[in-house]
Parts: sequence; structure tokens; C-alpha cells
Amino acid sequence: MKKLIYIKAIMLVSIVGLTSCDNKLDEPMELDAGNSYDYTSAEGAKGAVMGAYATLSGKKASDNSDTGLGWEQIPLISVRGDDVNAGGKGDQAPFTDTDNYSYDRSYWMYNSLWEIWYQRIVQVTAQMNELEKFRAGGVNSQLIDQYLSECKTLRAFYTLEISRVWGKVIVMEELDQSKLTLRSKDDVMSWVSSQMDQSIPNLPDMRPNQRTDIRGGVTKYTALAVKAMANLELKNYQGVADAAGQIINSGKFTLVDDYYNLFKIPGKLADENLLEIQYSDFGVATGNNVKHLWDFYGPTSWTPAVTGANAGWGFYEPSLKYIKFMLSRNEQKRLVTSVLFTPDGIAKIKEDPAFSTLPSWVSNVTPDNDVINNSARALFFSGKHYLPSKQLIPGRNDYGSNKNYIITRYSEVLLMYAEAVARGANPTAGSAVAAVNTVRRRAGLGELASVTADQVMDEKYAELGMEWGIRYFDMVRLGNTAALSYDGRTFTMDKQFLPYPLAQIEKIQSLE
Repeated sequence: MKKLIYIKAIMLVSIVGLTSCDNKLDEPMELDAGNSYDYTSAEGAKGAVMGAYATLSGKKASDNSDTGLGWEQIPLISVRGDDVNAGGKGDQAPFTDTDNYSYDRSYWMYNSLWEIWYQRIVQVTAQMNELEKFRAGGVNSQLIDQYLSECKTLRAFYTLEISRVWGKVIVMEELDQSKLTLRSKDDVMSWVSSQMDQSIPNLPDMRPNQRTDIRGGVTKYTALAVKAMANLELKNYQGVADAAGQIINSGKFTLVDDYYNLFKIPGKLADENLLEIQYSDFGVATGNNVKHLWDFYGPTSWTPAVTGANAGWGFYEPSLKYIKFMLSRNEQKRLVTSVLFTPDGIAKIKEDPAFSTLPSWVSNVTPDNDVINNSARALFFSGKHYLPSKQLIPGRNDYGSNKNYIITRYSEVLLMYAEAVARGANPTAGSAVAAVNTVRRRAGLGELASVTADQVMDEKYAELGMEWGIRYFDMVRLGNTAALSYDGRTFTMDKQFLPYPLAQIEKIQSLE
């Protein structure tokens, strides 16, 4: 069953189209105003929760835009860390300025992130209202509780990320705009944690890839990971250890040995992944293609192993600081995975006498024989956002087509746990050094005999670079302004949050 719902939320967005749809997470969304739900149908209730999941991936629109968590929004969340720089060299100057902690509240990307993510929150909340109608219609109440908890987890994740970017933000639990509240960042994180406490008992006790009803859907452990992230922001390290420890003690998650392919087609719905955005071109050369616009990250010039594979835009550049940090640790596996090198980039590294001689594996030829050429926009490109041309479905030439976007991984859970214990939390799932060594073994590094909090942060930097702004938010949480003051930048704590978008200030009085 399908239904089209329209909601007018004046304070946040204009008119938002909402839909439930197909019963597979990786199928494209359709809108149909002519049908309505059978509120006595469990299958219809499943369609309603699928409408909430649609807020992650969206549908590839005719203008190549991304109607889920859009192509410009995740880079904006991520760009301010010392692991990544804005590429472009003048193109999209306000994006580069943001990377340099100079903010323009009228910049369209700021408004896009705020408006579209709140649209997602509105849609999820609307789908929750629909689910209650199925409960009233006689659908199994336990099933409705599960679906509502899946929605709460998605909504909490969106709200957590928005608050990381802006600090004090609007929390939405219902659509009545008179009840919307603006809360401090700490209040938001406490709300996220409590929402997860409500949800965890109702969610499936399995990995996302073990679900057969909604493949890759939210489980108990997804919610625990979101709870750990919120408590990390609160510096409630015991809360982090408790939540992350439950994930570790479950024994359900393992690190994928092939770190390189974890971020590529073989890594889709891996045993390591707790939440990911799923995309699909359905294994055929033409027709429906639910995809992210990976072009943003890709090299502007390459010689792909598969002729005809398209290049990218070059707006997301691993930092020279990050690369030297990795080289100094002899980080071959993770560095080859995380960074695509150009010849000019390799020459730039060698200008530093400490790195004048590089190992042979530092090359502009990837392990899959794609050749990365020089670019006017960047010296390096992100390997975690790269899909080898050999892994494209024949006939699908768009950069990265068919690649998923991982949100949360088990290695992040291990390292959140290790940090919490290293900062004084009582261990609930073994020692901090054991958790760190699990991650290091996969990276091909020697094990440590003991670990300090600073060493854990180094491990997080190496393991999670270029992912979701994790490095930036860690350094802000710790007040480490020195780490973020690099390559001519000067970071101060008054720059930790972006300014509210000008377009939203004009709509929402409380933002003034």
C-alpha cells in the first residue's frame, strides 16, 4: 500500500512530501496519492516504517540531486577536521572558508543541511504518527513498538548530527509546531540518549545484516551505538562504556579483515556495519538507480582501469597533516585505503625532508589499477569515498555508482569504548588496550601493552579519518584547539558551531 501525506511545518520547512513504499530498503521510492493504507495490515505498517528509512537514501532525482542525506550535506558536516580539507581551490569559496573556520550564514550549503535534515525529521515523525494508526487498527502492538523504535533511532541520529554542527537546535517529538523546543547541545544529547533507552528493548537483537524483514535495518545495537555517541558528546564516559560494552559483549560484530574493500561493494552490509545508507543500481546497466552523488569526492582526472568510467569534482581532500601522521606510523593498509595520491601530491610530501623517501606503495595507481592524475583542485582525494572502476556495473559509469555510505562501524564502537575506559570509566567489556589492539591487528600494526587516552585518540584519527567529521567533533569535545590549528588555520572554541543559516533565522524567531 502507498500513501502520500502532506505536512506544513512553517517553522522548519515548507511543504514536505511523505511516503511509505516498497518493502525492501534498497528499492526506489514511489509517490502515489491515489491509494490509502489499510490500517489493519501488518504489511501496510511495514510500508510506513519504510517511509522513514527512505529519509536515508532518498531517490536519485532527474537533476542528479540526492533526496536523502544529500551530497553536499555530509561533506559540510565533515570538512572542518584536521583529517580533511576542502578541495576546489577557489570554486565553492564559502565551503573552503568553512574549512578555515570563516563562516558565512548566507551560504546555501548551511541552509541545505539544516532544511533537508529537518525535513527528514519531519518525515520520520509523520511516519510514526501513521504507525500509531496501525496499532489502533489492530496490528500487533509489539511490531508497532519495534517500528516506532526504528524511527526514533533514525530521528535521534539526525538530531545528534544537527546539534554537533549547530549546538542549540530544535528537538521534535511531534508535529505540532507550538510544541517544538530549542534545546542546548547537552540537553539534545541527553534527549538522544533517553530516546535510545526507550527504543533498545523493542529492537531486534541481531546485526543489521541479519534482519530478513528489512535487510540492513536498525537493531538494538544501532541504537546502542547512537546512545554511545550522544554520551561521548556529554563526556559521560561511563555511559559510553556501558552502551558500547553491550555491543562488544554481544559477540555479534567482527571487523572485516579486508579494510580496503570494506568501503566498496564487498563491504555492503558487512558484519562490521551498524548503520549504513543503502544504494543500488539493481545490477543492470539502465533503469532505476538509487545512488549518492559521489562525484563530490572523486578525482577530477583519472585513467580508470575500465574505460569510460566518469571522474569526479575534487571537493574533498585528505589533509597533508593526516597523510604525514599515517606515514610516520607506517600505516600502509589504512593509508592506501583512505587516500588517493596524485603525482603532484606525492611530490609535495617529499618536499618535507622527513618524508623525502617514501615506500613504494605510495603511488598514484590504486590497488585496482585506476590511475589518479594531477588536478588543479586537490593534491589528494578520499579513498574511503572511492569505488574502483572495476566494481562498477557495466553500463553504469557514474563515479561510485552502487556504493553504500557507511555511517557507523564496529571499529568506532571499540574505540569509543577504549576512550571511555582510558578516561576513567569502569570497564564493562574488557580493557581499553584489548579494544584498541583489536583495531590495530586489522590494520597490520603491532599490539600495545598499555594505552593512554591520547593513544586512543591517535588510533581514532588513523581509523576514522574522512568519516562523518568524527575527528573534528572529538577535538572540539576535548578543547584541542592546537590540533585544529594547522596549515595556516587558527581554531578557537568560539568557532565550534556554524552560525544558523540566514534563511532559517528569517523563519524561526527563536534562532535570533
